[in-house]
Amino acid sequence: MQSIPVDTARLGVLRCAIAPEAKISNFETQEVKKDRDGNTVYSVAVTVRQDGRRISVIEIAVAGEPKGIEEGQILKVTGLTAFAWAMGDRHGISFRADAITPVPNAPVPNKTGGA
Repeated sequence: MQSIPVDTARLGVLRCAIAPEAKISNFETQEVKKDRDGNTVYSVAVTVRQDGRRISVIEIAVAGEPKGIEEGQILKVTGLTAFAWAMGDRHGISFRADAITPVPNAPVPNKTGGA
């Protein structure tokens, strides 16, 4: 599987859509996915919006639990890499990062829907 480095500076604002969740490797046994070093792999859904285009949501895997991330928060994604995959007639692109951290002092939208 070939890895493709992604320039996050060109992706526009990266915002947390779904807070970090441990990835499940076996849904029957609920076994949690681990990396080569035994760290739990987490998935963070991130919205991407480039230059006024439509918003896309990508799921980014990261080893170890990202701390301090809330839904709606602006994120910094370090070492983002894309991987093309195929299984039978299914195919897609998955994403992995070295780290996902909240951007300090970035406003978090009001969750109550008020102003």
